[in-house]
Amino acid sequence: MLEIRVDRPESADYVQLCPEGELDAYSVAQFREAFAELGAEPRLIVNLAGVQFMDSAGLGALIGGIRKVRDNDGRIAVFCDRANITRLLHTTGFDRIVPVKEDLGEAVSALDDDPS
Repeated sequence: MLEIRVDRPESADYVQLCPEGELDAYSVAQFREAFAELGAEPRLIVNLAGVQFMDSAGLGALIGGIRKVRDNDGRIAVFCDRANITRLLHTTGFDRIVPVKEDLGEAVSALDDDPS
């Protein structure tokens, strides 16, 4: 099961998309919908700290969401401090298309460096 939270921290210039649970073929439609709603945000952090499992469908949805944000001239970074998810993102080369950081502060800083 997947729950999705959107955080707009006070005094911050970014929005966080925070999925929690399993991001797989069964829940990916919900994740895509959330990305569609946030696709016009100028600065977006995808916070994967609450994701216990992600399969190729989840990766595909993440890539599609990144395209949406960048097509709207937005900047995006991924925060994930879970070893299994971070390993998946690095192994698949995902970190070459979007900044992937294990510290939220570094992910926020990476928004300034995102080459979009």
